[in-house]
Amino acid sequence: MNEPEKRDAGGEATGEGSCCCGGGACGQGAEPEGECCGDAVDAKLAELEARLADAEAARLRALADFQNYQRRALANEQEAKVQGRTAVVQSLLTLLDHFDIALSQDHTKATAEQIVGGVKMIREEFIKVLQSHGVGLINPARGEEFTPGRHEAIMQQAAEGVESGRVVSTFQMGYTLGERVVRPAKVAVAP
Repeated sequence: MNEPEKRDAGGEATGEGSCCCGGGACGQGAEPEGECCGDAVDAKLAELEARLADAEAARLRALADFQNYQRRALANEQEAKVQGRTAVVQSLLTLLDHFDIALSQDHTKATAEQIVGGVKMIREEFIKVLQSHGVGLINPARGEEFTPGRHEAIMQQAAEGVESGRVVSTFQMGYTLGERVVRPAKVAVAP
């Protein structure tokens, strides 16, 4: 039968007679009675060691999964770049074919108008290819408001009917890729 807890004069438990297994004065510097307390400690230690081993294994699995994810993400990124370049090259090959056809023509029979017409057709095809890849043209009209970043003023030029700070003429078209300006249009601006 278990001994009742002993209390001091103030009614506080002294800890004597209490043990993890209900006997002896374990934890009070006294030796536990029998092996029951040692067995409980060993069992608790084994449980904690098993939990620690499980946590370590889970950490290692998570680390390995993350490293595999990083490798896959890098491989996917590189593959996407290759596929993107391949798509651009494939669309440009058609233009190269058009140039080859134009160069294979008998130049002695071609007129200047036919040559210029052929070059215009190839240029239009080239612009279509660029637009299919998200490239936009910046070609401001006369009188359009000058927009820094999209337009680059290379000179000031007075022009009748064009207000100050507006585009007078475009010397070189600009290009965008999506919303990003790749090259601003080079323009003359009214002073």
